[in-house]
Amino acid sequence: MKISNKWLLAALLPVMAACGNQNNQTDNELAIPVSVQDVKKSSIVQYVSTTGTTKAASEATLSTEMAGNYYLQRNPKTGHPFRLGDKVEKGQTIVKLEDEEYKNGVSLETKKLNYEIAKLEYEKQQSLYEKGGVTLREVKNSEVSLSQAKQDYENAQLQLAKMDIRTPFTGILVNLPDYTNGTRVASGTAVATLMDYNTLNMEVNLPEKNLSVVKVGQDVDITNYTLPEDTLSGKISELSPVVSSETRTFIGKIRIDNPDLKLRPGMFVKADIQVARRDSAIVIPKDIIVSGSRGKTVYIVVKGAAQQRVIETGLENANEVQVTSGLKANDRVVTKGFETLRNRSKVKVVK
Repeated sequence: MKISNKWLLAALLPVMAACGNQNNQTDNELAIPVSVQDVKKSSIVQYVSTTGTTKAASEATLSTEMAGNYYLQRNPKTGHPFRLGDKVEKGQTIVKLEDEEYKNGVSLETKKLNYEIAKLEYEKQQSLYEKGGVTLREVKNSEVSLSQAKQDYENAQLQLAKMDIRTPFTGILVNLPDYTNGTRVASGTAVATLMDYNTLNMEVNLPEKNLSVVKVGQDVDITNYTLPEDTLSGKISELSPVVSSETRTFIGKIRIDNPDLKLRPGMFVKADIQVARRDSAIVIPKDIIVSGSRGKTVYIVVKGAAQQRVIETGLENANEVQVTSGLKANDRVVTKGFETLRNRSKVKVVK
């Protein structure tokens, strides 16, 4: 039986269409979904990370220099007796001691009168000397008496000043032992501890491999788990040139700016020392790099297909790496889905 060409063509068209649909479907299924980001130039910082415990830049324990009856003073800012956490100014009296017997023995008023009399006598002798009424020797004797009286008066003031426990610098009261007002305390009794932690210090031990890269003056980023959103600024202030033979580390000291008092003395913090920085560099996420026989590679998307690029890297930190060759600005680098890619794999870009 003879079959016409027209009939044969009509019979084959549905089959060809079905095969075409099947091929298109296969192509769509082979396109691997990936996420991409445009490569941009930005800054990257390389760190040396360490940890340590913060200490106040200034700390003082205030103790009595004499025995006396203890009286805690009132904070003029609050109207209440001084409390833990109160800010105090330099020279402010925290505690007063009272001892009438000691005060009488100092005889401040008597010494003040003696000083005033000696001063008047000296001025009188000077006036008489100018008129020829006394000798130079008499003037000098009155000057010696004045000097001695002045010294006695000033020493009496210093002795009475010991009855006032004053702050040597502006800071925060961090310890205030409880004593009942009127209780007699002995000489050398600690009555308060004061700290200034607007600036903090921290000592760290750094591995000897970092001896050549960590320098005095480098910036340091300071973080603490209680302040997850805050990064404070610090600087390397001192470095020991000696490496410990036991620990193979060297000592570094960091000075931390703490103007809002967010960090407290005794806190355990992380310090990221900025040892190198590059601006206007090609920077990509560190976790998208694949290491293999060809070296370090990443994938970029060009016209719906993946292209494998061999790259060389420079500075790096915990999350990012600098690419020194192999990529250029505006390349579309694959950030998700690269694990199953091969060179020239068909890809479908998704968000």
